[in-house]
Amino acid sequence: MSLEVNDNNAPAPVGDTQTAETPEQALRNSLKRCSPATVEAAIKFQSSREPSLVPAIVIGIIERYVESDLRPKLRENTDDVRLVDDLGIDSLTMMEIVILTEEVLQVQIQNDELRNLRTVGDVKIFIDCKLRGLPLPKPTRFFPIEQIAAVMPMQPPFLFLNEASVGNSGAQGKYQITGEEFFLQGHFKDNPVMPASLMLEALGQLAVFAIIEGALPAEPGNEDKPIDPKTIYFTSCDGVRCHRVCKPGDLLTLSVKPKRVHMPLATFEGAIRVGQEKAVIAEEITLTFGYAEPAPEVAKTPEVGEAK
Repeated sequence: MSLEVNDNNAPAPVGDTQTAETPEQALRNSLKRCSPATVEAAIKFQSSREPSLVPAIVIGIIERYVESDLRPKLRENTDDVRLVDDLGIDSLTMMEIVILTEEVLQVQIQNDELRNLRTVGDVKIFIDCKLRGLPLPKPTRFFPIEQIAAVMPMQPPFLFLNEASVGNSGAQGKYQITGEEFFLQGHFKDNPVMPASLMLEALGQLAVFAIIEGALPAEPGNEDKPIDPKTIYFTSCDGVRCHRVCKPGDLLTLSVKPKRVHMPLATFEGAIRVGQEKAVIAEEITLTFGYAEPAPEVAKTPEVGEAK
């Protein structure tokens, strides 16, 4: 007599059973080279779709592809950090960042949309608009000293901006203290120090440039009116604190953001850093401004034989 065995009911050999990967496990595997904080923010976002979690996720993904010696720049939490110049991100690395961002945030990014992403702030605003279905923002614009001097009412040697950028959240600029500045000959004797009043002047100049380049939100009824640079003047400054002495060799990184605008006043908050150190904080810098008068219409000269 033979014994028949029903193989259908036989237990599977150990190791043959495959367990399906959960969405959380898949996310952890995709972000395994990111910081724990990035992973946890991504897991929370997966279930809640909370937009406030996006900046931490985006910064964490960028950090994963940046060389370790450049990562402290990301931790400064400043939106003006440039992807190429400051973080060394090339086009191929950018594609890797985009692919992982698409996977984690479940958003689609077109190649031609990447051309306008120059700074960390650009990336964060862009992703936020994508997730919310909002119109994409205007790209950050960068200006060398030649373009700045061409439009500014202040001129060398009283222009304290070597370069600037203007985006949706305000303006950023840089000024290198060379030691050759005329005012350092007497401030102070045998101990050249950048005057605090001129650091505030530099912030004010950046705010002027931001106004000229259209960083202010448009007021109803004045959307198409250009601002006249000759009408921009300093009005007041409040909540100023100096945290650091600045000397020749220091590179000042300046930033201003609009707080309130009501013609004829525009109020900004401003800050200056040297590396990762705070140098100056100004809670409010207020400027007055006016719109340019429309060009008068030129009367047409009648042609010969034309009735006047």
